[in-house]
Amino acid sequence: MLNLVLFGPPGAGKGTQSEKLIRRYNLVHLSTGDLLRSQIASGTELGLRAKQLMDQALLVPDEVVIGMIEHKLKENQSAAGFIFDGFPRTVPQAEALDQLLSQYGTQINAMIALVVDEEELTKRLLLRGQTSGRPDDQNEELIRRRLREYNEKTKPVAGYYSEQGKYAAINGIGEIDDIFALICEKINQAAGEVR
Repeated sequence: MLNLVLFGPPGAGKGTQSEKLIRRYNLVHLSTGDLLRSQIASGTELGLRAKQLMDQALLVPDEVVIGMIEHKLKENQSAAGFIFDGFPRTVPQAEALDQLLSQYGTQINAMIALVVDEEELTKRLLLRGQTSGRPDDQNEELIRRRLREYNEKTKPVAGYYSEQGKYAAINGIGEIDDIFALICEKINQAAGEVR
C-alpha cells in the first residue's frame, strides 16, 4: 500500500496535484476539507460544528477528523493506497495517523510538501475565490489568517516526517506538469525503498 501526505499551505496546488496523483497511482483521495464540506452540505451535527470553526479559520478537533479518516480507511481496505490532502495538520494528528495506519498494517511512505511563498498563495486564493464560491477564499484578511494558522500549527508537521526520513520539498511555483514530474520522482523513490 502506498500512502502519501500531500502537504502545503492553502493555495499551494495540493488539489490540482492530488487529482493527477490519484490517476497515476490509483490512490484513494482523502481530503479532510472535502470530508468536512460534505458534512456541512449534508447539515449534519458534525458539519455544523465544523462550519462554525472553519468560518473563523480555526481547526476542527482532532478526534472528529481522525474518526472520519478511520471510517474512510475501513471503507477502502483493498485500496492501492491513500493520498492524504490537508491532513495531518498538527504533530498530534500525525502521531494519531501513524497509530491508525499501523492498526491496518501500513504506514505513510512519503510527505510531499509544495513550497510556495505567501504573496503567491494570497494571489492564488483570491483568484480561486472568484470561482470557488468559498467565502474563505474571497477575503484577503481571512486568507492571511489561514496562512498564519498554517505556519504556526501545521508547518511543524514537516519536521515530524523529516525526522522519519519521509519529507520531500517541491517548489510549487511553475508549470503544473513540471511540478507533477518532480513529485512522481520523489514518490517513486519512496515506493522503491518500501518494496
